[in-house]
Amino acid sequence: MQRPWWQSSVVYQIYPRSFADANGDGVGDLAGIRSKLDHLAWLGVDAIWLSPFYRSPMADFGYDVSDYCAVDPLFGTLEDFDRLVAEAHGRDIRVIVDWVPNHTSDQHPWFLEARSSRDSAKRDWYVWRDPSPDGSPPNNWIRAWGGEPAWTFDEATGQWYLHLFLPEQPDLNWREPAVVDAMHDVLRFWLDRGVDGFRMDVLHAIGKDPELPDNPPEADPIPQSGRNDHLSTHALIRGLRSVLEEYDGDRMMVGEVYLLDTAKVAKYYDEGWGVHLSFNFPPLYTRWDAERWRRRIDEVAREIEPVGWPSWVLSNHDNPRHRTRYGSEARARAAAVLLLTLRGTPFLYAGEELGLEDAVVPPERVVDPGGRDGCRAPIPWDGSPTHGWGTTDPRLPWPPEPDRRNAEGLQADEGSILHLYRRLLSARKASPALQVGEQWLLAAPPGVLAWVRDVGEDRRAVVVNFTAESATLDLDLDGSFMVEVASDGKGEGEPFAGELAGDVALVLRPA
Repeated sequence: MQRPWWQSSVVYQIYPRSFADANGDGVGDLAGIRSKLDHLAWLGVDAIWLSPFYRSPMADFGYDVSDYCAVDPLFGTLEDFDRLVAEAHGRDIRVIVDWVPNHTSDQHPWFLEARSSRDSAKRDWYVWRDPSPDGSPPNNWIRAWGGEPAWTFDEATGQWYLHLFLPEQPDLNWREPAVVDAMHDVLRFWLDRGVDGFRMDVLHAIGKDPELPDNPPEADPIPQSGRNDHLSTHALIRGLRSVLEEYDGDRMMVGEVYLLDTAKVAKYYDEGWGVHLSFNFPPLYTRWDAERWRRRIDEVAREIEPVGWPSWVLSNHDNPRHRTRYGSEARARAAAVLLLTLRGTPFLYAGEELGLEDAVVPPERVVDPGGRDGCRAPIPWDGSPTHGWGTTDPRLPWPPEPDRRNAEGLQADEGSILHLYRRLLSARKASPALQVGEQWLLAAPPGVLAWVRDVGEDRRAVVVNFTAESATLDLDLDGSFMVEVASDGKGEGEPFAGELAGDVALVLRPA
């Protein structure tokens, strides 16, 4: 059976503002991304996911869209985008774009028209409500970032409008058929330009209880964006899926379902009619601990695998990098083995392959409303004073050690974490078992996880030591195994004798 491409792929997330700068203005752009496609092909990734590059006032750095069908001049032009897609496809790299369906910018023409009058033809494209009897917001929902109400009062029309995020990001009303039609057309616009899929931002939030009921008092501290889970969303997602089905080539969608409950996330696969993939965030928030990770792996096998294909992610543009969270490069290396060998589609965040840590951002340079600047620092490409950006003062400070921890320098060092990622991606690409095989956990000493991946005659075993202490393993496997990839680079190509150093992970293959 021919499997869809996204099941066996490794997807690489690019935050355009911070990836590569082609014009020296200190902000990354589409031409900069295009200039680094050879790096990505050398690394071995199968697809790139581009965070928003649409026209935007940048209140939330692109997640407040004022034109879904235009490139913001900060990043280039539609022609730049088309060239990027063509050159990526020429290297067998697929392109996934971010799509923001829950809200627009308050500067989007749709919202400007909607707020112009209660009688506007687009009034119902957004969520408006009269004040409560005492003049307060219509319910007790709170927005992300800051604990403020998820409502803003519009003086001109005397109603409140809903925004699960910033006031500059009013929520669309997906109960309005014209909104559904317009947003389906946005998908078609990009599909017609050759994109291979979409990462759909806060997808679980587009369907809302029409009664907009208060949350219970004990839930007040939880932003509505992290708890919205209404049944109506699933029919809307089926509609989105139907748009993708109009096109050839296994176009796909991966949902940002930010519900920290794997059983709830699993429902968004909707018996094959929902998302193709869904992010499942509990593992990202799990401490570097073998027993905790065993529970997460078991949870995914129990809840997601019966209904859909899992995804795995350790870092992204919204969370501190896992190198920072886990506290050492040795653990970041072991985590790379973990991420790239579990059953499912792994998503890498640009800079993981360099072992980057979060930048230290002084208060006067903080720009993000959600406090996420540290993980969005510019990627250092070389050891020059500008690190390949054409300026020594880009939009945010560099991450730590840019003189040493840059792409050019690490590529020259075969013992670097960059080469570890390349070996892992190469091993994965050569092994059907690592790409799509079944998986089962093995008995292992405390602090160690071990599992097998198996399909047909191809088999791999993986061992990860979550502790700093060495361990002796007696794996219940037939035959002898050799080390294919070691997170510390030691012993590759040699027989595995059962000894596992601290903070080390291994990929093993039959000898």
